[in-house]
Amino acid sequence: MSASREKNNSKCFTVSKMAVLKVKFTKSKRDKLAQVLWILNWVSVVTGIILLSLGLFLKVEIAKRRELLSDRQLQVVPDMLIAVGLIACIINLLGGKICHDCVDTAKYLRWKLLMLPYTICTFFFTFCILVGALMCYNMRGQLESSLLAGLNDAIRYYKDTDTPGRCFLKRTVDVLQMQFQCCGSVDFRDWFQIQWISNRYLDMSHKEIVQRLRSNVEGKYLVDAVPFSCCNPSSPRPCIQQQVTNSSAHFNYDYRREELNLWRRGCCQALMEYYSQILQSVGLTVLLIWLFELSVLTGVRYLQTAMDNVLRNGDPDSESDGWLLENSLAETARSNFNIIKNLGKCNRVDTTDDDPNIDIPSTSQEGPGNLPAKLIPATS
Repeated sequence: MSASREKNNSKCFTVSKMAVLKVKFTKSKRDKLAQVLWILNWVSVVTGIILLSLGLFLKVEIAKRRELLSDRQLQVVPDMLIAVGLIACIINLLGGKICHDCVDTAKYLRWKLLMLPYTICTFFFTFCILVGALMCYNMRGQLESSLLAGLNDAIRYYKDTDTPGRCFLKRTVDVLQMQFQCCGSVDFRDWFQIQWISNRYLDMSHKEIVQRLRSNVEGKYLVDAVPFSCCNPSSPRPCIQQQVTNSSAHFNYDYRREELNLWRRGCCQALMEYYSQILQSVGLTVLLIWLFELSVLTGVRYLQTAMDNVLRNGDPDSESDGWLLENSLAETARSNFNIIKNLGKCNRVDTTDDDPNIDIPSTSQEGPGNLPAKLIPATS
């Protein structure tokens, strides 16, 4: 009996020795940790609301320019932040209740079986927050290509004010260029490469217009002019939006040397600067929330292991050890792999115990020494 007890004590000592980041807790420290975590979980509910708000804000900002975006998958990031924010509120409300009950060992017994699944779910949820933060930073390339393609399409259909589905593009582009002080997709020269004036506003009796239409292979009316929304109202001279590259067409004007009174910046660059500031702010906020949630998860893990060890000791007022991992990282990974590997074996039926049709060798043929241990009849 004493040898078995020494063996068990030795085993417990080995497990405790291999534990990762082990900390010893007195009852007073456990109670304080539970109270602090109770407060932090309520703070985490607020951070969940912040995540939800950031997702909604980003979703609205992207939706404002949906006519100028070619990729509709950009809503994945805000949708993920909204979902994570809702889950954060639910998980942290439950975590606050659990931590509040951990002050009393009797109340903790109600949550004991739920603690490990709760900790694992919280870990994956915290990982999703980190993924959301990284996606905010990695979204820039996808957003830039979507804006470039969407702006090129919007400029191409600028003249189609009488076409269903495109009739509002002219107003959208004009408002965009005035609001963000930009012109064209990359720069103002983008307007030179497309016909942005509708044919119904062209005087076909004018010889120059007819010659320009015939000179183009596709029959388009291309001019070195830009819409009025490209004009800079702060310019000291009237806006030159017609014959921009013809220096002789205007008094005291040199296209190659004189600074134009048009917006020099392209709208793709202007929108990217705007969205980059938003994404960086959202990404940084989500990253800080992830660090906060990770610290709360660490505290919950310490509280869980410390309370489990108190139950093993059988004394609610005794000291107990808490740790992040009961074994080393390699041993934990190996153990979890074996658990997943053997999941299908738990439902197998032992036919030698339950099936009456199985022929069991008699003792007269093989003798007791040849039978499996569980089939040898008990002797009085």
